[in-house]
Amino acid sequence: MIKLEALTKDYGNTRAVNELSVEIQPGRVTGFLGPNGAGKSTTMRMILGLDAPTSGQALVNGQRYGQLAYPMHTVGAHISGTAGHPGHTPRTFLQALAQSNRISRIRVDQVLEESGLATVASKRIGGFSLGMRQRLGISAALLGDPQILILDEPTNGLDAQGIAWIRQMMRTRAENGGTVFVSSHLMSEVQQVADQLILIGRGQLIANAASEQLITEFTQQVVTVRSPQVQALAELLGQQGVQVQPAGAQAVRVTGLAVEEIGALAFAQHIELHELSAARGSLESAYNQLTHDSMEFTAPSPARS
Repeated sequence: MIKLEALTKDYGNTRAVNELSVEIQPGRVTGFLGPNGAGKSTTMRMILGLDAPTSGQALVNGQRYGQLAYPMHTVGAHISGTAGHPGHTPRTFLQALAQSNRISRIRVDQVLEESGLATVASKRIGGFSLGMRQRLGISAALLGDPQILILDEPTNGLDAQGIAWIRQMMRTRAENGGTVFVSSHLMSEVQQVADQLILIGRGQLIANAASEQLITEFTQQVVTVRSPQVQALAELLGQQGVQVQPAGAQAVRVTGLAVEEIGALAFAQHIELHELSAARGSLESAYNQLTHDSMEFTAPSPARS
């Protein structure tokens, strides 16, 4: 478990993280979200002892990271876009890390195989693509078979197969009782894998909730209704004071009524329906609503031609 207690970081007159107090629990994947400049990377760096807090503390299984004798056995982390010196090979890079933390060489071969790098284990890292370096960094995080995994933008540069591997790896580790803490700007990826979501903005906690709860609470369900009597249907639904938008020649999208309510209204007026389907709310919609006032940089909406 990771526990942040009033964690605060100042850079001169700028407060990057402001009294952040949360617990990242085992047995789940926790997504860590926020706009650019929100303090996500700074928070992760403080957990790993790379930055010293101005006040407060970050604890890993009840200890500060610097107090762990062989930290890679407890925490695996990848928080930068590259790993290893360009002149090294994946095998020599991982072997050096393994030796520093009393990890067997057998484990090096295991993570090379698991990450898909076994066939290039003797090639120089300098010739690797961004995606291959990303795989190497995550291999290093997995090297000590840690209880806790901290990943910053883990899918950056990966192809579809690599993204599927990362997603399955995180889910498997959480299901086996591990603590997985992942930061990403890809909302669709986070929505697929995260059980819990922590949102911050301007260094402060905005939300800490189960993924489904947050999406349900901060998004509205949109229902697509298709009917040969679409005009009568639109008039009927409009009388209910809800939002009705065209969605093709014989369909409308309705916001503000549940599927059951729309079906009952149409049935009462003998309106034939060919489709009645609800679209699940998206994490992106909830995120935009929650972080709108915390954006450091915003762009105007594009003008319609």
